Amino acid sequence: MTNPLQASLSDMFGQSIAVLSRPSPATFELFERRGGTKQAFIYVLLAALVSAVIGALFAPFHRDVTVIGQFITRLIALPVQFGIFTGLVYLIGRSLFRGTGTYPEVAYTFALFYVPLSIIGTLLGWIPILNVLIPILIAALLIFFGYLAVQSSMNLRDTMSSAVTLILSGVANWVVGYLLVRLILGV
Repeated sequence: MTNPLQASLSDMFGQSIAVLSRPSPATFELFERRGGTKQAFIYVLLAALVSAVIGALFAPFHRDVTVIGQFITRLIALPVQFGIFTGLVYLIGRSLFRGTGTYPEVAYTFALFYVPLSIIGTLLGWIPILNVLIPILIAALLIFFGYLAVQSSMNLRDTMSSAVTLILSGVANWVVGYLLVRLILGV
């Protein structure tokens, strides 16, 4: 058995397979306390590294990106985006709907589906015909699994409060991302 808050990468891969193959709040509940914030971000950094390497490898085939730019942007953006979004899920779920989950539970639960879907999206997103369909499919899967993860990690069993938490977090995440890009670019 995995020691709480000591999940290894192989444990997390196995848990990801379980979550993706048996999607339900109950499946997420099995694993939400087997890791914490540290394990979640290590796992997300793995996805960021895969994305950065693939982005850098394919950058020479595109005029508007550079190898270094793709590598650094992806390596930084994925963990930052993940942290902001999961933080918003926690804050909104807790403050608006009195969710009882903890941030480590939210981060770890979301990492279990975000990482494999992110890697799959990165791997298949470079295939010319699929590069339009894959992002749409991955986005739909992220929403579906995100909804289940909100129910589990924030202990929100009401359909409406889980959906509203996810939607408000998505909107707030977009606003924060927009503001950060404007701040970084000085626009």
